[in-house]
Amino acid sequence: MARHALVRPRGRRPLLVAAALCAVLLLGAAAWFVAKGDATDRAGTGGATPDARGSDAAPTGRLAGWPLFVERTGLAVDHLRGLEAAGRTGEAAAIRRIAEQPTATWFADEASGYADRARRLVREAGAAGQVPVLSVYYLPQRDCSGHSAGGARDAAAYRRWVGALAAALAGHRAIVVLEPDAVAQAVDGCLPAAAAAERYRLLGVAVDAFRAVPGVRVYLDAGNPTWVEAGRMAPALRAAGIDRAHGFALNVANFESTPDNIAYGTALSGLLGGAHFVVDTSRNGNGPAQMGTGDGHWCNPPGRALGTPPTVETGHPLVDAYLWIKRPGESDGACTAGSPPAGRWFPRYALELAGHPG
Repeated sequence: MARHALVRPRGRRPLLVAAALCAVLLLGAAAWFVAKGDATDRAGTGGATPDARGSDAAPTGRLAGWPLFVERTGLAVDHLRGLEAAGRTGEAAAIRRIAEQPTATWFADEASGYADRARRLVREAGAAGQVPVLSVYYLPQRDCSGHSAGGARDAAAYRRWVGALAAALAGHRAIVVLEPDAVAQAVDGCLPAAAAAERYRLLGVAVDAFRAVPGVRVYLDAGNPTWVEAGRMAPALRAAGIDRAHGFALNVANFESTPDNIAYGTALSGLLGGAHFVVDTSRNGNGPAQMGTGDGHWCNPPGRALGTPPTVETGHPLVDAYLWIKRPGESDGACTAGSPPAGRWFPRYALELAGHPG
Protein backbone atom coordinates (compact mmCIF):
# COMPACT_ATOMS: atom_id res chain seq x y z
CA MET A 1 0.00 0.00 0.00
CA ALA A 2 1.03 3.59 -0.44
CA ARG A 3 2.75 5.54 2.25
CA HIS A 4 -0.59 7.25 3.06
CA ALA A 5 -2.67 4.08 3.04
CA LEU A 6 -1.89 2.50 3.27
CA VAL A 7 -27.65 -8.00 -2.51
CA ARG A 8 -59.54 -15.73 -8.34
CA PRO A 9 -63.05 -16.32 -8.13
CA ARG A 10 -65.22 -16.14 -11.23
CA GLY A 11 -67.58 -13.22 -11.74
CA ARG A 12 -69.66 -11.54 -14.40
CA ARG A 13 -67.87 -10.34 -17.49
CA PRO A 14 -68.08 -6.61 -16.66
CA LEU A 15 -66.30 -7.31 -13.36
CA LEU A 16 -63.64 -9.34 -15.12
CA VAL A 17 -63.08 -6.53 -17.60
CA ALA A 18 -62.80 -4.02 -14.80
CA ALA A 19 -60.43 -6.30 -12.94
CA ALA A 20 -58.37 -6.73 -16.08
CA LEU A 21 -58.17 -3.00 -16.58
CA CYS A 22 -57.12 -2.52 -12.97
CA ALA A 23 -54.50 -5.20 -13.38
CA VAL A 24 -53.13 -3.51 -16.46
CA LEU A 25 -52.97 -0.19 -14.65
CA LEU A 26 -51.31 -1.75 -11.62
CA LEU A 27 -48.79 -3.60 -13.75
CA GLY A 28 -48.06 -0.44 -15.67
CA ALA A 29 -47.50 1.46 -12.47
CA ALA A 30 -45.27 -1.29 -11.14
CA ALA A 31 -43.29 -1.33 -14.35
CA TRP A 32 -42.89 2.44 -14.12
CA PHE A 33 -41.54 2.20 -10.60
CA VAL A 34 -39.17 -0.63 -11.54
CA ALA A 35 -37.94 1.31 -14.55
CA LYS A 36 -37.50 4.38 -12.40
CA GLY A 37 -35.49 2.37 -9.89
CA ASP A 38 -33.34 0.87 -12.63
CA ALA A 39 -32.76 4.29 -14.12
CA THR A 40 -31.76 5.65 -10.74
CA ASP A 41 -29.32 2.77 -10.27
CA ARG A 42 -27.84 3.28 -13.72
CA ALA A 43 -27.39 6.96 -12.99
CA GLY A 44 -24.42 6.22 -10.78
CA THR A 45 -23.49 9.05 -8.47
CA GLY A 46 -25.55 11.76 -10.10
CA GLY A 47 -27.12 12.92 -6.86
CA ALA A 48 -28.75 11.38 -3.81
CA THR A 49 -32.17 9.80 -4.48
CA PRO A 50 -34.93 11.07 -2.16
CA ASP A 51 -36.39 8.37 0.07
CA ALA A 52 -39.88 7.46 -1.26
CA ARG A 53 -41.15 7.18 2.33
CA GLY A 54 -40.67 10.85 2.96
CA SER A 55 -38.02 13.17 4.35
CA ASP A 56 -38.47 11.89 7.91
CA ALA A 57 -37.54 8.30 6.99
CA ALA A 58 -34.32 6.77 8.27
CA PRO A 59 -31.44 7.13 5.84
CA THR A 60 -30.89 4.12 3.60
CA GLY A 61 -27.75 3.47 1.57
CA ARG A 62 -27.41 1.66 -1.73
CA LEU A 63 -26.30 -1.52 0.05
CA ALA A 64 -29.15 -1.70 2.58
CA GLY A 65 -30.32 -5.27 3.04
CA TRP A 66 -27.10 -6.76 1.66
CA PRO A 67 -25.72 -9.19 4.31
CA LEU A 68 -21.94 -9.19 4.11
CA PHE A 69 -20.11 -12.46 3.45
CA VAL A 70 -18.02 -14.09 6.17
CA GLU A 71 -15.39 -16.37 4.67
CA ARG A 72 -14.58 -19.62 6.46
CA THR A 73 -11.02 -19.67 5.16
CA GLY A 74 -8.07 -17.30 5.27
CA LEU A 75 -5.07 -16.40 7.37
CA ALA A 76 -7.07 -15.24 10.40
CA VAL A 77 -9.19 -18.41 10.35
CA ASP A 78 -6.10 -20.59 10.04
CA HIS A 79 -4.45 -18.83 12.98
CA LEU A 80 -7.61 -19.12 15.07
CA ARG A 81 -7.80 -22.88 14.49
CA GLY A 82 -4.16 -23.25 15.48
CA LEU A 83 -4.70 -21.33 18.70
CA GLU A 84 -7.80 -23.37 19.55
CA ALA A 85 -5.97 -26.63 18.89
CA ALA A 86 -3.17 -25.48 21.19
CA GLY A 87 -5.59 -24.55 23.96
CA ARG A 88 -4.55 -20.89 23.89
CA THR A 89 -8.07 -19.71 24.70
CA GLY A 90 -7.27 -16.08 25.50
CA GLU A 91 -5.48 -15.46 22.24
CA ALA A 92 -8.13 -17.45 20.33
CA ALA A 93 -10.87 -15.21 21.75
CA ALA A 94 -8.99 -12.15 20.52
CA ILE A 95 -8.35 -13.48 17.02
CA ARG A 96 -11.99 -14.61 16.78
CA ARG A 97 -12.88 -10.90 16.77
CA ILE A 98 -11.15 -10.77 13.39
CA ALA A 99 -11.81 -14.22 11.93
CA GLU A 100 -15.60 -14.10 12.39
CA GLN A 101 -16.13 -10.75 10.67
CA PRO A 102 -16.76 -10.19 6.93
CA THR A 103 -13.59 -8.91 5.30
CA ALA A 104 -12.67 -8.11 1.72
CA THR A 105 -11.03 -10.65 -0.55
CA TRP A 106 -8.15 -9.15 -2.49
CA PHE A 107 -7.47 -9.78 -6.16
CA ALA A 108 -4.00 -8.54 -6.92
CA ASP A 109 -2.35 -10.94 -9.40
CA GLU A 110 -2.93 -13.42 -12.21
CA ALA A 111 -1.83 -16.44 -10.23
CA SER A 112 -3.97 -19.30 -8.93
CA GLY A 113 -6.72 -18.89 -11.53
CA TYR A 114 -7.93 -15.54 -10.23
CA ALA A 115 -11.16 -15.58 -12.29
CA ASP A 116 -12.03 -19.07 -11.04
CA ARG A 117 -11.26 -17.92 -7.49
CA ALA A 118 -13.65 -14.97 -7.91
CA ARG A 119 -16.31 -17.29 -9.37
CA ARG A 120 -16.02 -19.64 -6.39
CA LEU A 121 -16.19 -16.70 -3.99
CA VAL A 122 -19.44 -15.24 -5.36
CA ARG A 123 -21.03 -18.70 -5.63
CA GLU A 124 -20.16 -19.55 -2.04
CA ALA A 125 -21.40 -16.20 -0.81
CA GLY A 126 -24.59 -16.52 -2.87
CA ALA A 127 -25.26 -19.98 -1.49
CA ALA A 128 -25.00 -18.50 2.02
CA GLY A 129 -27.36 -15.65 1.10
CA GLN A 130 -24.55 -13.14 1.56
CA VAL A 131 -22.59 -10.63 -0.51
CA PRO A 132 -18.77 -10.65 -0.79
CA VAL A 133 -16.51 -7.62 -0.91
CA LEU A 134 -13.68 -7.71 -3.45
CA SER A 135 -10.71 -5.38 -3.42
CA VAL A 136 -9.33 -5.10 -6.96
CA TYR A 137 -5.66 -4.12 -6.91
CA TYR A 138 -3.73 -4.74 -10.13
CA LEU A 139 -3.14 -1.52 -12.06
CA PRO A 140 0.19 -1.11 -13.86
CA GLN A 141 2.81 0.58 -11.68
CA ARG A 142 0.82 -0.33 -8.58
CA ASP A 143 1.86 1.48 -5.41
CA CYS A 144 4.50 3.46 -7.31
CA SER A 145 7.36 1.14 -6.28
CA GLY A 146 6.21 1.05 -2.64
CA HIS A 147 5.81 -1.95 -0.35
CA SER A 148 3.00 -3.37 -2.56
CA ALA A 149 4.64 -2.69 -5.90
CA GLY A 150 3.56 -4.80 -8.87
CA GLY A 151 0.41 -4.96 -10.97
CA ALA A 152 -0.24 -5.68 -14.64
CA ARG A 153 2.68 -5.38 -17.00
CA ASP A 154 0.83 -2.97 -19.32
CA ALA A 155 -2.57 -1.46 -20.17
CA ALA A 156 -3.60 -4.31 -22.49
CA ALA A 157 -2.85 -6.91 -19.82
CA TYR A 158 -4.90 -4.96 -17.28
CA ARG A 159 -7.88 -4.67 -19.61
CA ARG A 160 -7.89 -8.43 -20.17
CA TRP A 161 -7.45 -9.15 -16.48
CA VAL A 162 -10.21 -6.84 -15.24
CA GLY A 163 -12.58 -8.00 -18.00
CA ALA A 164 -12.16 -11.63 -16.98
CA LEU A 165 -12.59 -10.78 -13.31
CA ALA A 166 -15.80 -8.82 -13.95
CA ALA A 167 -17.19 -11.65 -16.12
CA ALA A 168 -16.58 -14.11 -13.26
CA LEU A 169 -19.06 -12.18 -11.09
CA ALA A 170 -21.97 -12.52 -13.55
CA GLY A 171 -25.23 -13.69 -12.00
CA HIS A 172 -24.21 -12.77 -8.46
CA ARG A 173 -24.17 -9.77 -6.13
CA ALA A 174 -20.82 -8.33 -5.10
CA ILE A 175 -19.26 -5.13 -3.79
CA VAL A 176 -16.08 -4.08 -5.56
CA VAL A 177 -13.57 -1.62 -4.11
CA LEU A 178 -11.53 -0.50 -7.07
CA GLU A 179 -7.78 0.05 -6.94
CA PRO A 180 -6.80 1.35 -3.51
CA ASP A 181 -4.47 4.37 -3.62
CA ALA A 182 -4.53 4.62 -7.43
CA VAL A 183 -6.23 7.99 -7.83
CA ALA A 184 -4.61 9.63 -4.83
CA GLN A 185 -1.16 8.56 -5.96
CA ALA A 186 -1.77 10.01 -9.42
CA VAL A 187 -2.85 13.32 -7.90
CA ASP A 188 0.06 13.22 -5.49
CA GLY A 189 2.49 13.14 -8.42
CA CYS A 190 4.15 9.75 -8.15
CA LEU A 191 3.55 9.16 -11.88
CA PRO A 192 4.58 11.14 -14.95
CA ALA A 193 1.68 13.02 -16.58
CA ALA A 194 1.26 10.49 -19.41
CA ALA A 195 1.21 7.54 -17.00
CA ALA A 196 -1.30 9.31 -14.74
CA ALA A 197 -3.59 9.97 -17.73
CA GLU A 198 -3.36 6.30 -18.73
CA ARG A 199 -4.18 5.31 -15.15
CA TYR A 200 -7.37 7.38 -15.21
CA ARG A 201 -8.38 5.77 -18.52
CA LEU A 202 -7.79 2.28 -17.15
CA LEU A 203 -9.78 3.03 -14.01
CA GLY A 204 -12.64 4.12 -16.26
CA VAL A 205 -12.35 0.83 -18.15
CA ALA A 206 -12.53 -1.07 -14.86
CA VAL A 207 -15.51 0.96 -13.60
CA ASP A 208 -17.39 0.19 -16.82
CA ALA A 209 -16.50 -3.51 -16.72
CA PHE A 210 -17.88 -3.99 -13.20
CA ARG A 211 -20.78 -1.57 -13.67
CA ALA A 212 -21.97 -3.67 -16.64
CA VAL A 213 -22.53 -6.69 -14.36
CA PRO A 214 -26.02 -6.58 -12.82
CA GLY A 215 -25.87 -6.95 -9.06
CA VAL A 216 -22.35 -5.58 -8.71
CA ARG A 217 -21.71 -2.31 -6.88
CA VAL A 218 -18.39 -0.62 -7.59
CA TYR A 219 -16.69 1.99 -5.40
CA LEU A 220 -13.64 3.84 -6.71
CA ASP A 221 -10.96 4.42 -4.10
CA ALA A 222 -10.46 8.03 -3.05
CA GLY A 223 -7.66 7.86 -0.50
CA ASN A 224 -8.21 9.26 2.99
CA PRO A 225 -8.84 12.63 4.67
CA THR A 226 -5.17 13.46 5.23
CA TRP A 227 -3.89 12.75 1.73
CA VAL A 228 -5.46 14.85 -1.04
CA GLU A 229 -7.82 17.73 -0.35
CA ALA A 230 -11.37 17.28 -1.70
CA GLY A 231 -11.01 20.09 -4.23
CA ARG A 232 -8.15 18.29 -5.96
CA MET A 233 -9.53 14.77 -5.52
CA ALA A 234 -12.95 15.45 -7.09
CA PRO A 235 -11.73 16.26 -10.64
CA ALA A 236 -9.33 13.33 -10.54
CA LEU A 237 -12.16 10.98 -9.58
CA ARG A 238 -14.23 12.36 -12.45
CA ALA A 239 -11.37 11.66 -14.83
CA ALA A 240 -11.27 8.09 -13.47
CA GLY A 241 -14.99 7.45 -14.08
CA ILE A 242 -16.63 8.19 -10.71
CA ASP A 243 -19.81 9.40 -12.46
CA ARG A 244 -20.34 5.84 -13.73
CA ALA A 245 -19.48 4.14 -10.43
CA HIS A 246 -21.79 3.65 -7.46
CA GLY A 247 -19.58 5.79 -5.28
CA PHE A 248 -16.13 6.01 -3.73
CA ALA A 249 -14.19 4.29 -0.95
CA LEU A 250 -12.20 5.93 1.85
CA ASN A 251 -9.53 4.96 4.36
CA VAL A 252 -8.51 1.64 2.77
CA ALA A 253 -5.65 0.21 4.86
CA ASN A 254 -5.50 3.43 6.85
CA PHE A 255 -6.32 4.52 10.38
CA GLU A 256 -8.15 7.85 10.09
CA SER A 257 -11.16 8.09 12.40
CA THR A 258 -14.67 7.41 11.15
CA PRO A 259 -15.91 10.97 11.90
CA ASP A 260 -13.00 12.44 9.95
CA ASN A 261 -13.73 10.15 7.01
CA ILE A 262 -17.40 11.09 7.05
CA ALA A 263 -16.54 14.79 7.11
CA TYR A 264 -14.12 14.41 4.20
CA GLY A 265 -16.48 12.08 2.30
CA THR A 266 -19.37 14.51 2.72
CA ALA A 267 -17.29 17.38 1.38
CA LEU A 268 -16.12 15.26 -1.55
CA SER A 269 -19.68 14.07 -2.21
CA GLY A 270 -20.79 17.70 -2.41
CA LEU A 271 -18.35 18.22 -5.27
CA LEU A 272 -19.53 15.04 -7.02
CA GLY A 273 -23.27 15.56 -7.19
CA GLY A 274 -24.13 13.66 -4.01
CA ALA A 275 -21.97 10.57 -4.51
CA HIS A 276 -22.25 7.88 -1.84
CA PHE A 277 -19.23 6.25 -0.20
CA VAL A 278 -17.99 3.40 1.99
CA VAL A 279 -15.40 3.62 4.76
CA ASP A 280 -12.75 1.09 5.77
CA THR A 281 -13.05 0.84 9.56
CA SER A 282 -10.90 -2.27 9.95
CA ARG A 283 -8.16 -0.68 12.05
CA ASN A 284 -9.30 2.82 12.97
CA GLY A 285 -10.63 2.11 16.47
CA ASN A 286 -7.97 4.32 18.05
CA GLY A 287 -7.64 6.72 15.14
CA PRO A 288 -4.35 7.49 13.38
CA ALA A 289 -0.83 7.13 14.71
CA GLN A 290 1.34 10.16 15.23
CA MET A 291 2.75 11.77 12.10
CA GLY A 292 6.45 12.43 11.80
CA THR A 293 7.56 8.87 12.39
CA GLY A 294 8.41 7.95 8.80
CA ASP A 295 6.57 4.86 7.57
CA GLY A 296 5.60 4.16 11.17
CA HIS A 297 2.42 6.26 11.03
CA TRP A 298 0.88 4.06 8.31
CA CYS A 299 2.86 0.80 8.19
CA ASN A 300 1.91 -1.50 11.09
CA PRO A 301 1.82 1.40 13.57
CA PRO A 302 1.58 0.39 17.22
CA GLY A 303 -1.31 1.24 19.48
CA ARG A 304 -4.03 0.81 16.84
CA ALA A 305 -7.31 -1.12 17.30
CA LEU A 306 -10.14 -2.73 15.37
CA GLY A 307 -12.83 -0.24 14.35
CA THR A 308 -16.60 -0.46 13.85
CA PRO A 309 -17.53 -3.98 12.70
CA PRO A 310 -18.59 -4.23 9.04
CA THR A 311 -22.21 -3.19 8.45
CA VAL A 312 -24.45 -1.69 5.78
CA GLU A 313 -26.57 -0.02 8.48
CA THR A 314 -24.61 3.17 9.01
CA GLY A 315 -27.38 5.61 9.88
CA HIS A 316 -25.86 8.12 7.46
CA PRO A 317 -27.55 8.97 4.13
CA LEU A 318 -24.29 9.08 2.17
CA VAL A 319 -22.38 6.24 3.85
CA ASP A 320 -23.40 2.96 2.23
CA ALA A 321 -21.28 0.74 4.49
CA TYR A 322 -18.51 0.43 7.01
CA LEU A 323 -16.29 -2.32 5.63
CA TRP A 324 -13.16 -4.15 6.66
CA ILE A 325 -11.34 -3.81 3.36
CA LYS A 326 -7.82 -4.14 4.71
CA ARG A 327 -7.77 -7.54 6.40
CA PRO A 328 -6.76 -6.93 10.04
CA GLY A 329 -3.70 -8.89 11.08
CA GLU A 330 -2.13 -8.93 7.62
CA SER A 331 1.02 -6.85 7.43
CA ASP A 332 1.33 -3.49 5.68
CA GLY A 333 4.89 -4.33 4.76
CA ALA A 334 8.32 -5.24 6.09
CA CYS A 335 8.75 -1.76 7.49
CA THR A 336 9.27 -2.38 11.19
CA ALA A 337 11.38 -4.80 13.19
CA GLY A 338 9.97 -8.30 12.87
CA SER A 339 7.14 -7.35 10.49
CA PRO A 340 6.62 -9.63 7.44
CA PRO A 341 6.13 -8.47 3.84
CA ALA A 342 2.82 -6.86 2.81
CA GLY A 343 -0.13 -9.25 2.92
CA ARG A 344 1.53 -11.83 5.17
CA TRP A 345 -0.01 -12.75 8.54
CA PHE A 346 1.47 -10.79 11.46
CA PRO A 347 0.39 -12.63 14.66
CA ARG A 348 1.68 -10.11 17.17
CA TYR A 349 0.07 -7.19 15.37
CA ALA A 350 -3.24 -9.09 15.00
CA LEU A 351 -3.39 -9.66 18.74
CA GLU A 352 -2.62 -6.02 19.43
CA LEU A 353 -5.38 -4.84 17.09
CA ALA A 354 -7.84 -7.21 18.77
CA GLY A 355 -6.95 -5.86 22.20
CA HIS A 356 -5.04 -8.82 23.59
CA PRO A 357 -2.65 -7.60 26.31
CA GLY A 358 0.08 -10.12 25.54
